[in-house]
Amino acid sequence: MKILIEQGRVIDPESGLDAIMDILIIDDKIHAIEKRIPAAVDKIIDASNYIVAPGFIDMHVHLREPGQEEKETISSGVKAAVRGGFTSIACMPNTVPVNDNRKITEYIVNEAKKLNSANVFPFAAITKESKGEILTEMSDLAEAGAVGFSDDGNPVMNSQVMRRALENSKTLNTLISDHCEDKNLSDKGIMHEGYYSSSYGLKGIPSSSEEVMVSRDIILAEKADTRIHISHVSTKGSIELIRNAKEKGIAVSAEVTPHHLLLSDESLRSYDPNLKVNPPLRSQDDINALIEAVQTKTIDVFATDHAPHTPDEKSVEIASAPFGIIGLESAVSLLLDKLVHTGIISVNQLIEMYSLKPANLLGLEQKGKISQGADADLTILNLEKKIKIDVSSFNSKGRNCPFNGWELKGSPEITIVAGKITYPF
Repeated sequence: MKILIEQGRVIDPESGLDAIMDILIIDDKIHAIEKRIPAAVDKIIDASNYIVAPGFIDMHVHLREPGQEEKETISSGVKAAVRGGFTSIACMPNTVPVNDNRKITEYIVNEAKKLNSANVFPFAAITKESKGEILTEMSDLAEAGAVGFSDDGNPVMNSQVMRRALENSKTLNTLISDHCEDKNLSDKGIMHEGYYSSSYGLKGIPSSSEEVMVSRDIILAEKADTRIHISHVSTKGSIELIRNAKEKGIAVSAEVTPHHLLLSDESLRSYDPNLKVNPPLRSQDDINALIEAVQTKTIDVFATDHAPHTPDEKSVEIASAPFGIIGLESAVSLLLDKLVHTGIISVNQLIEMYSLKPANLLGLEQKGKISQGADADLTILNLEKKIKIDVSSFNSKGRNCPFNGWELKGSPEITIVAGKITYPF
């Protein structure tokens, strides 16, 4: 199969390329990138009004399968991913049972391969059953296909266990991604602790519950001389800790979600359960710090923390609803509209944070770039396309999206995975 992408604005963060080019794909690899490529091909894509980027990677997704297929399946999740412009996703281990053994890791990898759509890279659990007590067989899980380790919403509270996990991850050259939350401080809170939690009568989650764990993880990573990735950063204090650590040369990376950049705790005046997320939506002061951290590259990547729940689970009062917001089908358009079109960041930076940087963090050597011989995973963007978010049309089973009805400018137009057009369907 030969595909020729003609005269698109090709942006490749690794090489610095930003020019009008043709790209020739043969089978599942990029064969050539040149100003003009005369070739007999099976399909021509006219990209003259589009941006051609390395395939976008979302390194924080919940697919729910096995065990919670009523919320999401691998099939529905990868369909949502490619529609949202993502060629690869990394899924968290909070399945039922937890992805803490080789059998489940291999199941996820194999089921995803059968679908011939978005690449799926599992994170396995740090500890057995994500209980924070006994380390998993990390080397066995890595061999089975795990790209990293996380206990996700069950943070490893025992610092000695986390220390040993970091030491093991260094040996395996894999990534540990930590949901930083001191459960004793968050103490069953519902929203950010501050003026609005008092005004709305909802139990608050203090910023310190995140920040003390960010600080601990940075200290442990420094002592182990290894990497640590901070999931869904949400507070100004966390940003200061991460910035200081980077200045000291500590190998810390961080991600931020669209909802933490675009929504504040004030929005919970509606008591909408779709706004309940962990970590919670923070103050406008925190949002300002997050945006500045994106601009200064203190934050490395964007990630959705796509967390689908059934409508019944979210159709209850906010105190009883589960935490979580979906994002695979809305994230790219939200950031194009609210960050790129407003001039907060360039489209080049958005592309780097969604392709090259997550690829490097996850060790995906042939992804996140447009170069000869690289995997033919590409995200083609239409910066001028106007869309309206409509959860009823989503391919995800989840409908818990607080951005429903938002009108946005900029959208993924075509998604190509391994040389195959996976979106439009």
